[in-house]
Amino acid sequence: MKHAMILKTAQSVPVTPEQLAKINAFSRRELSAEEVYVFSLVLCDNEIDRDYERFPVESMQALAGLFVGKTGIFDHNPKGENQNSRIFETVVEHDPERLTQAGEGYCVLRAWAYMVRCDKNADLILEIDAGIKKEVSVSCAVERVECSICGANVREAPCSHEPGQEYNGVLCWRDLINPTDAYEWSFVAVPAQKKAGVTKGRVPGVDGELLKSLASGGSVTLNKAQAAALTNHLRELEQLAESGRTRLNELRRRMVKLAAFSMPELDARVLEEVAKNMDERQLTAFCKGFAKDAPPALQLGGVGESEKPDNGAFRI
Repeated sequence: MKHAMILKTAQSVPVTPEQLAKINAFSRRELSAEEVYVFSLVLCDNEIDRDYERFPVESMQALAGLFVGKTGIFDHNPKGENQNSRIFETVVEHDPERLTQAGEGYCVLRAWAYMVRCDKNADLILEIDAGIKKEVSVSCAVERVECSICGANVREAPCSHEPGQEYNGVLCWRDLINPTDAYEWSFVAVPAQKKAGVTKGRVPGVDGELLKSLASGGSVTLNKAQAAALTNHLRELEQLAESGRTRLNELRRRMVKLAAFSMPELDARVLEEVAKNMDERQLTAFCKGFAKDAPPALQLGGVGESEKPDNGAFRI
C-alpha cells in the first residue's frame, strides 16, 4: 500500500479566482473565498516505494485526471460522516535533474483540495496547519501489475521473481500500469511510501466485495470492523474445511473397507494410497460401486465394534 502527504511548504493556500471557479464547479451554491480552506498535497510519485511498487509516469498522468473531484475521508472508512474535503485540481510536476531507482525522471502528482470553514472543520484545519494531519493515503485501481524483471502481469500469471530481491544485481519491483479508477483519499497515521504514493485497491465493505477485491490481486486497507469480519469469515471457512476433511477421511476409510471386501487379494496399503489421491466425487462413486456386493453393515458405512478409527493415514 502506498501513502502520500500534505506538503510541508504548502499548508494553507490563498484562494485564487481561478481556484474558486473550479471549487464552485462541485458546490451546489457559489462559495466565497472566505468560506473555503485550500491546501495542497502530493498524492504519489514514481519512485519505488517500501512495498517495491511504483507508478510509471504514464500511470501518474492518468491518475491526475481520475483524482479530480475525489473526496477526502479518514482511514478509508467509507461513511458519509467521514467526508471532510475534496480535490479540485491536480498536476504532474517533473524534476528533470533527478532520476528514480528505475532510471526514470522523477515526478510527483500534486493535488489541491478544499474544505468548508466551519466549526466542525476548525480543529482539522488547525491540525493541518500545525503539521499534525500530514500523511494521506489514496485508493485507486490499476489494470496491470507488471514484474520489472520479466514483464509478466503478476495478477494473471504470477512469476517467480520476488519484489525487493535482486536478480543478477538488478532489483525487482512491480510496475502499476494503466490506472482505471480512483476512489478516495484518506487521512492516515502511518505512511508506507517514503515520500508519496497511493494504494491500489478500493476499501470495500465488510461483505463479498472485500473478498472480490482481494481475489482480484488488489491491495486493500481494513478498518477494525472489516478486519473483524474477515477474521470471522476465515474462522468459518476453517470450520467448513475441517468438516470437509473429516468427511473425506470417512469416505476414504469406507472405500478401503469396501474394496478390501470386494477384492481381498489386493494389499490394503495399496488401497489406502489410491484412496488418498481421490476427491469426494471419485470416492463416492467407488463406494457406490463396491457396496453392491458388501454386507449391510459395510453398505451403510458402519464399523465393527473392535475397530478404532484412525485418521492418521489420511490426514491432509
